[in-house]
Amino acid sequence: MHDESTLLTIEDWRRAYAEGASAQELLQARAERVASSSPNEVWIHRVPIAAVTARAAELDALSLACPDEAARADLLSRLPLFGVPFAVKDNINVRGLPTTAACPAHQILAEQSATVVQRLHQAGAVLVGKTNLDQFATGLVGTRSPYGSPASVFDPTRISGGSSSGSAVAVGRGDVAFSLGTDTAGSGRVPAGFNQVIGLKPTPGRVSTAGVLPACRTLDCVSIFAETVDDAACVLAVIEGADAADDFSHFAPGPLRLQARRGVPSDLSLRVGVPTQPFLRAQDGYDSAWREACLRAQAMGVELVALDFTGLHEIAQLLYEGPWVAERYAVLEELLKNQPHVVDTTVATVVRKAETQRAVDAFRAQYRLAQLRVPAQALFDNVDALMVPTAPRHPRFDEVATDPVGVNSELGTYTNFVNLLGWCALSVPATTTAQGLPFGVTFIAPANHDAALASWGACWQAYCALSMGSSGHKPRPGASVLPATPAVEVTVALAVVGAHLSGLPLNGQLLERGATLQCRARTAPRYRLYALPGTVPPKPGLQRVAEGGMSIEVEVWDMPQSAVGSFIALIPAPLGLGSIELEDGRTVHGFLCEAYALQGAPDVSAYGGWRGYLASRTSPSEFSNAVPLTT
Repeated sequence: MHDESTLLTIEDWRRAYAEGASAQELLQARAERVASSSPNEVWIHRVPIAAVTARAAELDALSLACPDEAARADLLSRLPLFGVPFAVKDNINVRGLPTTAACPAHQILAEQSATVVQRLHQAGAVLVGKTNLDQFATGLVGTRSPYGSPASVFDPTRISGGSSSGSAVAVGRGDVAFSLGTDTAGSGRVPAGFNQVIGLKPTPGRVSTAGVLPACRTLDCVSIFAETVDDAACVLAVIEGADAADDFSHFAPGPLRLQARRGVPSDLSLRVGVPTQPFLRAQDGYDSAWREACLRAQAMGVELVALDFTGLHEIAQLLYEGPWVAERYAVLEELLKNQPHVVDTTVATVVRKAETQRAVDAFRAQYRLAQLRVPAQALFDNVDALMVPTAPRHPRFDEVATDPVGVNSELGTYTNFVNLLGWCALSVPATTTAQGLPFGVTFIAPANHDAALASWGACWQAYCALSMGSSGHKPRPGASVLPATPAVEVTVALAVVGAHLSGLPLNGQLLERGATLQCRARTAPRYRLYALPGTVPPKPGLQRVAEGGMSIEVEVWDMPQSAVGSFIALIPAPLGLGSIELEDGRTVHGFLCEAYALQGAPDVSAYGGWRGYLASRTSPSEFSNAVPLTT
């Protein structure tokens, strides 16, 4: 017998069903709890209990039709969210339910579900309600709604964060295993930080926004709140992918690991950029909490690199101070002209800035963004990811009431620039302040690094070991049993032995093709290494031998399969790609040399690898008169 109140994560629900639990029993109990004890201000529309149990009965029928345990396991594999309760922000359409965007006068009855909802339904998930939000998804505070203002699950005097306020609180309370929000300026991250849950904001275009009421259509993302990073990754795997119904869909898989983009030769640890002078409020204990988060990162072996965020802050200002606010005006223009009284006063103030914008302003802002994008992207030449405070502080309701626009702008300090740059982000709990408030950090990575962020974020969450929301329960230790992970690029493992090693002259040929450093390794003791004369830059030749071989140092890189052809074209004779056996028994592709070129070449195997040999050379000009080997 399973108690639904103990089911917090997707993994918990899947385990219960694998052990034979009834979806009708568990989901009816959950729907009753949501109806009776979840705060009204969290929800705009609760799905009737009868509708929830009817959906559960459909799932139970599928399970009962399975002839044996193997068939049941196959069903759960095909439906990775079988019987898992979830909620969506009420700017996302669900067929047959109203969509209000927290403005009753704008309510429509959805004739078709948003693409993301359709995909969740096909995966077996069960909707229990639509959640409250800052009206028209305009705000980071969660107080701009006629349906009430949800509070943080940790302090009733402090805001939940917005605009996806209800979605974050529903997960933080344990009402649902996951929820969907939207994120244009940080709405999928700030509420996660204020409720100690996970907030995954995908790369723009990775998840369809078809059937989602736009805020800024060119920048909007559907975001995910969950108790664990593994859960968020599982949901992303279900909802991601190209969609012909979304003009801005441009899905592409990415790497499995955060990239070692700078090729540091002496250290394989993650290198993370942090703001040189973080803006944080000491009153909330956020300054000391940030220091603790940085210490935790370093304890995990992360190298922190202080970076100048001036350019990023200027980009952030473009979102609301520049012409992008006109995208919000495009949605509200008719209401503001014909029914201005139904629009929240602060929302109207923000959006009406577009009335003074001109077309020339839009182009000038795009030109400036293009200028700023180049140095912003260059930050990732030196680090693998960025780490920032999810928010500078955790405001009280009275502070927001006193200065609604100023507080909101402050909360976007480390979020507003991300979508304008096309990056992905993951908000994760980091520690608890002296006042008992949750403190979160956000990791930011380049476009399409969603799977890599999730992989790292799961490690971070396991290390910090904080409770999930207000439940008091911590994630289960050990690897997740979830069957779905975000799509990653198909890669080829490639062993390099010489000038392509990290930090050496040709390493850039790997980096510019999106290759990521998988590991340092050694070959099986069946190889000899030679210094090829007449090569610029200096290169070695690796040869497999029948006897007298040694173990040679290599690096194994994961190269996108689509880039392998262009890389092979750069390899000059007498070098070529072949199969290399590693010390751990694996066989990977790697550089080998034709035998004829090794006649008379110095055997440098005793140095253990090309780095050892280079370090031993007494004269840096040893190859100064060498004839270039064509590349």
